[in-house]
Amino acid sequence: MDTRLRISGHPIQPVLVTFPVGLFACAFVFDTGRLLGAPEIVGELGYWTAVAGLVAAALTIVAGLVDLWDVPAGPHRRPQVTFTLVIAAMTGVFLLLCLMRAATPERGATGGMVLVELLALAVGGFAVRLGARLSNRAVERSPEPESPDGEVTGEIPLFS
Repeated sequence: MDTRLRISGHPIQPVLVTFPVGLFACAFVFDTGRLLGAPEIVGELGYWTAVAGLVAAALTIVAGLVDLWDVPAGPHRRPQVTFTLVIAAMTGVFLLLCLMRAATPERGATGGMVLVELLALAVGGFAVRLGARLSNRAVERSPEPESPDGEVTGEIPLFS
């Protein structure tokens, strides 16, 4: 994955995608708990966790757009565009659900909303898998680190 945003030679966008997916998964758990009889505050907590996931997803999408800026058209651009679009699709579903919930005073999710959340999480799982593939490609393309005396060590440094 060709990118400007890197940490120790690894692209940052595939790492960032775990935050919104994790927050959306927590929101799903809270909403499911509320449907199963937990107090109303659990539904409210699910709503605000989803909102935090939207903020994290927006930052992830911005990082993806920065990455796309420098990638020339061709075979290397398609996976990055797909990755960013999958994240955007998951985020769009959760955005619509949050807008629907914001109109209600208790901000709880209905059974149908929880099912839609589950489908959006499946899309998020696909995004995580795509991100892992992009990260692996970046590691495969990066040169092997050398020791101070010029020998190839075969180790991947934690910080470079």
